[in-house]
Amino acid sequence: MTVTGVPPLSGTQLTCYAIRPQPMPTMFRTLPPAANAHHVPHVPHGDEYIERLVWRTPGGGSRGGSEAFDPKRLLEEFVNHIQELQIMDERIQRKVEKLEQQCQKEAKEFAKKVQELQKSNQVAFQHFQELDEHISYVATKVCHLGDQLEGVNTPRQRAVEAQKLMKYFNEFLDGELKSDVFTNSEKIKEAADIIQKLHLIAQEFSDVKSKIASKYHDLECQLIQEFTSAQKKGEISRMREVAAVLLHFKGYSHCVDVYIKQCQEGAYMRNDIFEDAAILCQRVNKQVGDIFSNPETVLAKLIQNVFEIKLQSFVKDQLEECRKSDAEQYLKNLYDLYTRTTNLSSKLMEFNLGTDKQTFLSKLIKSIFISYLENYIEVETGYLKSRSAMILQRYYDSKNHQKRSIGTGGIQDLKERIRQRTNLGPSIDTHGETFLSQEVVVNLLQETKQAFERCHRLSDPSDLPRNAFRIFTILVEFLCIEHIDYALDTGLAGIPSSDSRNANLYFLDVVHQANTIFHLFDKQFNDHLMPLIRTLNCMIGQMKHILAAEQKKTDFKPEDENNVLIQYTNACVKVCAYVRKQVEKIKNSMDGKNVDTVLMEFGVRFHRLIYEHLQQYSYSCMGGMLAICDVAEYRKCAKDFKIPLVLQLFDTLHALCNLLVVAPDNLKQVCSGEQLANLDKNILHSFVQLRADYRSARLARHFS
Repeated sequence: MTVTGVPPLSGTQLTCYAIRPQPMPTMFRTLPPAANAHHVPHVPHGDEYIERLVWRTPGGGSRGGSEAFDPKRLLEEFVNHIQELQIMDERIQRKVEKLEQQCQKEAKEFAKKVQELQKSNQVAFQHFQELDEHISYVATKVCHLGDQLEGVNTPRQRAVEAQKLMKYFNEFLDGELKSDVFTNSEKIKEAADIIQKLHLIAQEFSDVKSKIASKYHDLECQLIQEFTSAQKKGEISRMREVAAVLLHFKGYSHCVDVYIKQCQEGAYMRNDIFEDAAILCQRVNKQVGDIFSNPETVLAKLIQNVFEIKLQSFVKDQLEECRKSDAEQYLKNLYDLYTRTTNLSSKLMEFNLGTDKQTFLSKLIKSIFISYLENYIEVETGYLKSRSAMILQRYYDSKNHQKRSIGTGGIQDLKERIRQRTNLGPSIDTHGETFLSQEVVVNLLQETKQAFERCHRLSDPSDLPRNAFRIFTILVEFLCIEHIDYALDTGLAGIPSSDSRNANLYFLDVVHQANTIFHLFDKQFNDHLMPLIRTLNCMIGQMKHILAAEQKKTDFKPEDENNVLIQYTNACVKVCAYVRKQVEKIKNSMDGKNVDTVLMEFGVRFHRLIYEHLQQYSYSCMGGMLAICDVAEYRKCAKDFKIPLVLQLFDTLHALCNLLVVAPDNLKQVCSGEQLANLDKNILHSFVQLRADYRSARLARHFS
């Protein structure tokens, strides 16, 4: 049996037809949103959909069920559902087309609105530009008007001030001060400003000059008294106010002196004056910037006062007491005091003390110790000789031995004396004594070691190798000649003749002990003497001599700026040639890490020498360019060292030299560059000060 209009379908065709994706009938639509708020609705697949349809249709079950399978009814049900799905598909398709048309329409409307907004934005931007131009025009007019008003107002203000000064001047002429500014103590600041101006004017008027000078002095003393009182009370703001007023008075330096004096009251309460001084300077450094407009000058003056009064007096008391009576204690005190003073100086280096704090502090140390360091090595060698002689004499006295004279040949003619000894008569009986003592040797070496340490600290770098060698010759004299050589000579004299019976050969014991002692001597030679006399000092000294002889002031400040034909100076050429030669010698003389160690030390000293050398000159624009060329050549030498630190130092120096030629407007930009940003501002300032145009207001304004 068939259904009209619908051809019969096989089972396979039914399945294939049924699983085509079709819109779902109403019965399988999802629940409304409220009912599905917390879970995703289950949408049946094609197979599941057909299974449900078959299950619902009467007679659609299996043949083994309660109801017989009826394929016709199932086919009718399928046909009906297919028609429903087709109708639903058509309806949805129409809805989709409608929505697409609506979307296209809205898109066109939106594009039209965007175009309109763009046009509006262009119009608004044009209005904004016109408004900006108008504002700029008005601002220019306002500035011009302000300049005109200032040009009119400034002379008027000056005239008013002049009139007031004339009024106050007349009061001094009459001899009676009636103005409230002079009689009211609370207006001392205004009075100080007026009297300071009148004091300048009164120099040409003898009748009133003394009266104004007297009032000037009275106000100055009154201001200093107020500053003193404010300092005792700890009123920083009042101190700053009074100091600003006194800045234009001649007594400003006295105000600074009062501040420095009161700062030190009760500051030295410990037993360690150096620690007290460091704490005092740290405390003042935190405070002085809040009081004075030139804090670095005030702090430097405090440090100078501490060194020249407190420390110098303390050092003198400690050294003069034992200078003539006890050389040992004098040398120990000198070494200790000088070391503690230099350590204090190192702590003070962290403060801002002006342009060249290293030189400033070095001069202060030199002023304290110069009278003691001038003849230091004479005292050192004199004491070392007497002390070494005493150590040896005390040893021989303990042995009840009277030293006999020995030949002048020493160890060098040992073979000759052994040969002669075989022809001598009876030998000297030493009773088995070698006359060598490790205790004596240790004492001599210890005394010499301390002398080397003092020599390193207290000697001028140029005198250090020579002074160290003088100490070494004393050690050779007393240890090698007076002790070892004497023991060997005595041992030779004690060798029995060849026909002696039951002879004791103590000479070999002497040789054994002498060999052990000499190893100790050799160790001290390498550990303490060699570092002090190495040839780097000679190299740097030779380079200093070349620079002093070849460098001229006109090199960096030529008379004709437009006629400079050289690429770098003659001094630079000779120094670079010398440095390259020495670097080659160092590399050929050493190997391994020794080469890097020596080259690093040499390179650092080389950089320091050039840095300090450049600080001695003033530079024109062309001279600054020539200095840059010189440093570039020095930097090429630094590359030969192949030590990163040395090359970095010269790179920074080259960047610093750019400050000698850069335009004032670009100074701050150059100073904030990668190579200079981390440097102390004082270092940058010290190079800018070397410019010939440093005093120009334009340059000072840009670098401030």
